[in-house]
Amino acid sequence: MASSSAVGKLSREEFRRQKDLDAARKAGTAPAALDEEGRPINPHIPQYISQAPWYLDTGAPSLSHQRRPFDDRSADKLDNWYDRGAKAGPAAKKYRKGACENCGAITHKKQDCLERPRKKGAKFTNKNIQADEIIHEVATGFDAKRDRWNGYDPAEHKKIYDEYEAVEAARQKLREEEIDNQTTTDLAAVRKVAKAGKKEGKEADPDFGSSDEEDADDDKYADAADAVGQKLDTKTRITVRNLRIREDTAKYLMNLDPESAYYDPKTRSMRDAPMKNVPAEDAKFAGDNFFRFSGEAPEVQELQLFAWQAAARGNDVHLNANPTQGQLLHHEFKEKKEMMKDVNKVSILAKYGGEEYLEHVPRELINGQTEDYVEYSRTGQVIKGKERAKARSKYPEDVYVNNHTDVWGSWYDLSSGTWGYACCHSTIHISYCAGEVGKEAAQASTAQALLASSKAQSEPFAQDNEARARIEQNYSKKRVGEGDVALDKDRLAEAISEEKKRKTRGDKDDDRSSKKMKGLQSGSHDVTEEELEAYRMTRRNAEDPMANYVDSEDVYTR
Repeated sequence: MASSSAVGKLSREEFRRQKDLDAARKAGTAPAALDEEGRPINPHIPQYISQAPWYLDTGAPSLSHQRRPFDDRSADKLDNWYDRGAKAGPAAKKYRKGACENCGAITHKKQDCLERPRKKGAKFTNKNIQADEIIHEVATGFDAKRDRWNGYDPAEHKKIYDEYEAVEAARQKLREEEIDNQTTTDLAAVRKVAKAGKKEGKEADPDFGSSDEEDADDDKYADAADAVGQKLDTKTRITVRNLRIREDTAKYLMNLDPESAYYDPKTRSMRDAPMKNVPAEDAKFAGDNFFRFSGEAPEVQELQLFAWQAAARGNDVHLNANPTQGQLLHHEFKEKKEMMKDVNKVSILAKYGGEEYLEHVPRELINGQTEDYVEYSRTGQVIKGKERAKARSKYPEDVYVNNHTDVWGSWYDLSSGTWGYACCHSTIHISYCAGEVGKEAAQASTAQALLASSKAQSEPFAQDNEARARIEQNYSKKRVGEGDVALDKDRLAEAISEEKKRKTRGDKDDDRSSKKMKGLQSGSHDVTEEELEAYRMTRRNAEDPMANYVDSEDVYTR
């Protein structure tokens, strides 16, 4: 099967011969196939391993695509780098065409020259021509190209050590000069100054160095130099933190009564307060339980309990390993708990009802009275007591801008349905206040004012038309009640009944009623067309032959 990669499309006969050859190679009767390097190929290797992909197929049976390619990493070595500043032999005597116009080297141009720009370049003077640089061709690999220390000379770092050593030597010399210039004869002060300049791990000058006697003196005074709450052990050179300082009073000395709070000497704890008659806030020591349940200690205990319970349920929560995660999860848990409590409350109220019983009436309304005594005057001012403060909004109140004396929204225009300022009746927000002039202008610009002005202009014309109509009525043949007049049937029937009632009354009654009604209706009551028609219909006509006819059923008999 190893040679199948080098074979294209085979005929049926060639495929059968290939199968027989592969079977013979597996059986050992035929020699194994050889690769490009002459090594035999195992015939038992599966085809998906021995057959090369199309982009690595060489046309011959081979297993080179399964082997690791040879990698030449010589280009990745750190010593393979540019030789900085190397010159190629002696410099030229004369300027060459195409060389640098500044220094005369042919390996670079004028814009790439690193020398100081000359007033007159080597092109014009033919003097001081520099030698050509050696251009290296460094082939770097993937790792060498990305190595930030590639090409670095470790000898460069020795300059830093030399610089620091020179600085220390100068400082040591300066200290020695200060000691020589001192006028004091105190040997301890001299040793102290000399020891301050001594570098750790470096041999000191025998004239200014320390000895065993000096170290003994330092150890002798070291115990007296202890800080508050610390102890310096001169034998082990270790600073030990004391459990308490001398200024502290032991817990068991707070109250010497044997029946007071119990003191545990093993853990040095006193859980109860030693002074029962002193409040915990004022006591010097109120017991370990007071400190354990004050401040943020309860929150830490709740957080630790939450971490234990969450770990017991299979969650990966540990307060000491990841305190931030535990605190965030605890905060999220409390939010979900409050949300579920609200959801359960709403669901129970929706199912069973009774929300009205949960609403509490204010205490002032329950008792009908309060202990807050306030006495007011007739004008509404507070005489005694303190008036309850009004609730203020979070927004700024009583802020007057642009000369306004009222706030925006203090006036409502009914005609336009907009809010404005009550001081000038302006409906434009943040406009300048015009005062009474603005009110007059706003009133004049309303629709009613505009209609009234147009009506006032049209009134003279209406009066002239009415006068002309009356003149035509007086001097024309058409009088009141004549012509085509539209009468209201209901008003006509009411007018006829009123006219009949008036005629049924006597002449005296008619005269009295007419005199009484004359003062009330004169000038205010006009005769309508219906009343005029009713009068015409009920008046007597002397020329009527049926005027004296009396019907027995007529209620208007005289």
